[in-house]
Parts: sequence; C-alpha cells; structure tokens
Amino acid sequence: MNPEFLAKVRDTMCEMFELSPSSVVPEARLIEDLDLDSIDAIDMAVKMQEMTGMRVDDAQLRAVRTVGDVAALLESMLARKT
Repeated sequence: MNPEFLAKVRDTMCEMFELSPSSVVPEARLIEDLDLDSIDAIDMAVKMQEMTGMRVDDAQLRAVRTVGDVAALLESMLARKT
C-alpha cells in the first residue's frame, strides 16, 4: 500500500470524523475500532468521489472493513482513472 494514499486517508478521516491520527492506522477496523457507522461510510464514499472524480462502486464499498482497505480502494480508483 502506498504511504501517500494512507496519509491522505488518515488526514481526511481525522478531519471528517474527529479521530485521533494515532487511531487511524491501516489495520484499524472502521466499525469496531473507529466507531464509524453507515452514515459515516456514505460520507466517506462521497469524499472519495470528490477526490477521484469517480463514483464508488457499491460492492467495493461494502468490502471495505479497515483503514487500509479505504486507502487501497482510493489507490485503485485513481489508478483506473489514469
């Protein structure tokens, strides 16, 4: 996983959800560890759409479980765009 994408995701999640940067690590689970809910997931999907200019696929979004998954999804979306 590209550290640049992880840093971008960490910064975005800390800002959007008022999380501590030390808690937003690749293995952190979105629901269990960071206490995010389905509304937060939608907000994150909208933010990713803004960042990439691409729609987040529902199936891909449902597969996201960790911060690392979010970073990998962002990276793959941007790779498809170029």
